[in-house]
Amino acid sequence: MATFLATGQEVVHALAGTVSSINPTAKTILINTDDGSEGLFKDLTKAHASLDFDKNIRADAIAADAFTKQGTHVIVYYFGDGEMRTAVALQDLGTGPFEMSRGTVVKFNKHEHLLTIKNSSGVEESFHIGPTTRAETAVGVVEGYKFDPEKGDQVRVTAAPRNGNETALFIRAS
Repeated sequence: MATFLATGQEVVHALAGTVSSINPTAKTILINTDDGSEGLFKDLTKAHASLDFDKNIRADAIAADAFTKQGTHVIVYYFGDGEMRTAVALQDLGTGPFEMSRGTVVKFNKHEHLLTIKNSSGVEESFHIGPTTRAETAVGVVEGYKFDPEKGDQVRVTAAPRNGNETALFIRAS
């Protein structure tokens, strides 16, 4: 009788925030997260870790141990939770300006790639979902075109103006 050892893949998740410090000696990155969660991440040092991490998302990011830009607004890709989070890669979101919005999904038009939310003031805001939009879901981080929210879902959106429209850079259920 043969026995198989099953090794699980680490599911990669994402948060947005600003890099406040990088400590190469301690192999840590401190992020002021947009959602206010604890922002200390260990660098990935186990290069052989099996990751469930979309290859296109990974291609647009920089490995955590090679990222050096402090003060930059980023998406941090990580696995683990609580105090045991390990950064896999970071994606620089550019210079901004950025808009942070929180609200309830009113409508999602998958065909037009348009997300409409109602914020706490009752104002509707719409965001274009582009090919580089990233979304945190229950099954980890996905490309924006794979994001499929339900009406009534609570979300946080980090967006930037692009070609006269607000384009979502990162979306996370809140």
